[in-house]
Amino acid sequence: MSTVTASRRGAIPVSRRSALVLTLASVVGLLMLMWPLVLQVEPGQTRVDPPFLFLGLLPVVIAVVLAELSEGGLDARVLAVLGVLSALVALSRALSPGLAGIELVFFLLILGGRVFGPGFGFALGCTGLFASALMTAGVGPWLPFQMICSAWVGMGAGLLPRTLRGRAEIGVLVVYGIVASYAYGLLMNLSGWPFLLGVGLPGRDTSGLTYLPGAPVWENLHRFAVYTLLTSTGGWDTLRALTTGVALVALGPTVLAVLRRAARRATVTGSHADPSPVST
Repeated sequence: MSTVTASRRGAIPVSRRSALVLTLASVVGLLMLMWPLVLQVEPGQTRVDPPFLFLGLLPVVIAVVLAELSEGGLDARVLAVLGVLSALVALSRALSPGLAGIELVFFLLILGGRVFGPGFGFALGCTGLFASALMTAGVGPWLPFQMICSAWVGMGAGLLPRTLRGRAEIGVLVVYGIVASYAYGLLMNLSGWPFLLGVGLPGRDTSGLTYLPGAPVWENLHRFAVYTLLTSTGGWDTLRALTTGVALVALGPTVLAVLRRAARRATVTGSHADPSPVST
């Protein structure tokens, strides 16, 4: 396979079947993140437990997607690049462990997904966050949610228009990085909101920020919106967006050039059951 074809398809090609698996996995992951809004509570119930069994399926979903993406066989050089970038993501997270939202993880995820394609970006989001969790002792029930959300960030960067170059490309990446930073914070807040503030029960005095099972969706959405605005949007998420944007402007062109030189040497071997890739 020529390097031109490999570059166009991405370091990890996404066939139609893989795209379907990615879509289904993303829908399932989004539903798992949104469980506080869809959980039904019987009238008079005095205790509400999160659907831990349902949430426990998320690591399995991620594993299935990664297996599907790698089914066609990966060139050793692609695996080497994935390993190096995953290690750099872990190292950047260890050096900037999200203190007040200052972190460089998204910078590498976005550039990796941009250069190597959506399949590679999804895999990098999973492996990079998993490696960083091992390095920083951050393994916990939140890790699968961090992995799927980071995978979406990398995948989304790979789906941006491929024809952009120069300042226009950096500008689009900066805007994407800012939006992704806020979206990541929003989704992670949603997954942990009931655990951090506790669960209110109908008929009892509860804070205006507390998750109230059984309440109308719009009421819980309002409570969650207020909680997010007060706890992270103006602080953690904004600083994450600023850090990502500044890093993309200052270092983006240089890192893109280095990654593109590496991409020209990366090829994909093997064949998928459905060899028709999704255009990226």
